[in-house]
Formats: sequence, structure tokens, C-alpha cells
Amino acid sequence: MTSIAKEGYPKAVRWMSSERLLRSIQRLLLYALASVLGIIFMVPFFWTVASSLKDVSEIYVFPPLWLPKVPMWKNYQEILTTVPFGRWTWNSILITVLSVIGSTLSSSLVGYSFARFRYPARDAFFLITLGTMMLPVEVTIIPTYLLFNKIRWIDTLKPLIVPSWFGGGAFNIFLFRQAFMSIPRDLDEAAFIDGAGPFRIYWAVLLPLSAPVVATAAVIGFIGHWNEFLGPLIFLNTPAKFTLSLGLRWFQIMPGWTTGLPTEHLLMGASVMMTAPCIALFFAAQRYFVRGIIMTGIKG
Repeated sequence: MTSIAKEGYPKAVRWMSSERLLRSIQRLLLYALASVLGIIFMVPFFWTVASSLKDVSEIYVFPPLWLPKVPMWKNYQEILTTVPFGRWTWNSILITVLSVIGSTLSSSLVGYSFARFRYPARDAFFLITLGTMMLPVEVTIIPTYLLFNKIRWIDTLKPLIVPSWFGGGAFNIFLFRQAFMSIPRDLDEAAFIDGAGPFRIYWAVLLPLSAPVVATAAVIGFIGHWNEFLGPLIFLNTPAKFTLSLGLRWFQIMPGWTTGLPTEHLLMGASVMMTAPCIALFFAAQRYFVRGIIMTGIKG
């Protein structure tokens, strides 16, 4: 028996070594595939950045130039002087910040209601809320426009801000409901014994424990409101009230109405300046974003 065991031991060692080698090869291949896909997905952004530094004549060269012969940093200065880019940026910041605060608070309150309270037809209301995710914005845009026109909100920023304070969206509600359901009810009971009411439990107990979900909802909301195009296009008429997403369209229609000169290089530069905050925010909150997504999937 001892000799058999001694003979089997080298085989086990070799098997473990080959298994470890196989896992290392698989991990290396996955990293290589991820790197290749990352480079492919970064090509459009790289092309945008490179085109923003080109002279307008270099954009139409064939075969295309990947890099400008001489970087034209003055393109970014021209963007700021050609259009009210600073004003558009402020409008986007104001709309995005207020909308994110409103959507995060209101959706967390609704999610708290679905997760912690029992009342008639609670599950039915939750299913109806989720069902609204299947309705495209185009279905409700006409009655929404008529409503805001009736109360004289057209050509103001209110239609882009106020609705976010009433529910915050079905997806955010779902995220907060799942997060709150993953937190033990013992914490609620302990806080209730200490004299905390329902709102105090929500604000001081559940919401701090759901910080990753709050960050996730804030990041998703920021990107959504920052890049929103249809809402500003429908509700805003005055150029001074435009957002950045709507202002980018201005670079496409401006040549025919004003100077008549090509502005594709300015459009690329404005796109880079608009995209930069979203990229910076995502990388800054990436850890919380991943934790928030994982947290909402712990308990259904």
C-alpha cells in the first residue's frame, strides 16, 4: 500500500500542476480577449479626440489620418467663443444635479415602501411600476408636452427637472427595493425599539447601508440626464437655454445658417468636452457601482 501511495503522489502533483497551468492559460486568454475588445471599443473615442485636434481640411483627407500633423489646440478655444458653450454647460450641470438628487431620493422612498411596508395591492403596484419600463418615451411625450404647455413650462428647465422628483424611474425603484430587502429586518426592529420612526429608519439605517446602491443610481442618473437629447429638443426653444446634448446638434446646423464653414472639428471637440465628465465620474465611482449592482442581486 505504501509503495502504491508513493507512486500515486507524483501523479497527483503532476495533475495539480497541469490544472494550475491550464487555469493560468485560460486567465491569460481572457485578459488578452478583454484587452483586444477594450482597444476596439476605444477606437471611436480615440478617433474623436484625434479629430478634435485636426485642421478642418485634415478631416476630409483620404486615406484618413489617425493623428493630426500639428495639434490644433485652438479648436477648443474656438468652441468656447463660437457658441455659448459655458452657458450650455451650466444648464446641463443644473439640470443633472437637481434631477439626480430628486430621482435618487424619490426612488429610494418608493423602494423603501415596496420593501418594508405591507398594504393592499402592494405587489400589484410594484408590477405596474416595472411595467412602465416597457413604455418608450415617445409614447408619452405628446401628452407630457401638452401638460407642460398648459402650465406654461415650455422653454424652461422645469420639465427636465421636476418630474425626477416624483418617483425617480422604475429601474431606480427596483434597485432600491432589492437593496432594502437584502438588509435584515432586525435592524429596523432595533431602531424602532430605540424610538426611531419609519422615516428615521429609512434615513439613518437603511440608506447609509445602501450607499453602493445610492452611488449606482446617482451614476446612472447622471449619465442619463447629462446625455438626454429628446427632452431638451422638445421643451427648449431658446439657444441660451440649451443643454450640451442639444448644443452639439447646433454645430451641425450652424454652418448652413451662419458662417457656412465646416465645423466637424468643433463638433468633435465639443463631444470630447461633453463626454469627459461622464468618463471621470464612472472611473471615480466604479467600485461603488459594481458593489451596488451585486448588492441588488442578493435577494429577490
